[in-house]
Amino acid sequence: MNKRPISVTLISCLFIAAGAVGIIYHAAELKQIAINPETILVLAVRLLAIAGGVFALRRTNWARWLLLAWIFYHVIISFFHTSAELIMHAAIMIVTIAALFHPKANAYFRPK
Repeated sequence: MNKRPISVTLISCLFIAAGAVGIIYHAAELKQIAINPETILVLAVRLLAIAGGVFALRRTNWARWLLLAWIFYHVIISFFHTSAELIMHAAIMIVTIAALFHPKANAYFRPK
């Protein structure tokens, strides 16, 4: 059995934390879900980050692709925000790719 690379652990925990912090940050908006239904989308995106992180820790290959898609989505929406936010999300995406797709990570996610 391949031991989980530290990079996978760190990135997975980062996404779990980002999802949890995002839910806490938007918690007040959840009370107004009937008025503002797009809050459901915000919650779903945060839950996807948590699910991706948890399942990446559990050696599920699709989870690393979910995490990559999640950060790519944030890079795309960052085009509509400040350039600093775009640069930060792009940097996180590069680190995510490096952490989840280097040879040891590939071996970890390879089916048994």
